[in-house]
Amino acid sequence: MRALLILLPLVISAQDPVPIFGTTVVIPSGLKGDLYFLPPQTMSLPDFSKLQPQGTIYTTALNVPPQHFAFGFPGVTDRVEWFAINYTGRFWIEKPGIYRFRLISDDGSRLYIDGQLIADNDLHHPATARVASLRLAGGLHTIRVPWFQGPRDGVALTLEIAGPGEQPRIFSTDEFKPPADPEKWHYAAPPLDAITDPDRSREVPETIPAPNDSKSGKKRKR
Repeated sequence: MRALLILLPLVISAQDPVPIFGTTVVIPSGLKGDLYFLPPQTMSLPDFSKLQPQGTIYTTALNVPPQHFAFGFPGVTDRVEWFAINYTGRFWIEKPGIYRFRLISDDGSRLYIDGQLIADNDLHHPATARVASLRLAGGLHTIRVPWFQGPRDGVALTLEIAGPGEQPRIFSTDEFKPPADPEKWHYAAPPLDAITDPDRSREVPETIPAPNDSKSGKKRKR
């Protein structure tokens, strides 16, 4: 299954509630997001091993639809550009099969499952979706979603999932929580025929005009 690259409009209005990237309240079964500051003009995901984390946030889902940077980043930082968050966590698969993932971001992001790159949506770009599929065995899996905010104006980070015969929905660790008894935990065996994203193009799509309340009129080009 080839990945699809989809451009998305900025849809959040000033009257809508502001989605957040996380909270400082620890969520043991959720995603842990380490925050890093980036040098100006950073146009791709950094090597986090060379950076010092500036703080940590927690969330159960990545659900920030395309919006204007002026909404800010509640629970994260006062910065509106040049920072990154590296989300990590675990999730439990009860029903083995092929799972579809849809990763939307502005700017760059990636999706790793069990250490394997599944969807590559890196580089500076407007809200863009990358779709990929992977056969998952039952049991415990690891997930990592690094994301960065480059230059203003737009921002987005959403991860959706759809299991066998299911409709896409926001991925939540609350839904894919492992059993309460750790004795029942087990790591999944490697699938026999993994289906991954073969289209890892790094072309930057055309920019999308920012909303009418944009201070600069439109998102910067590269």
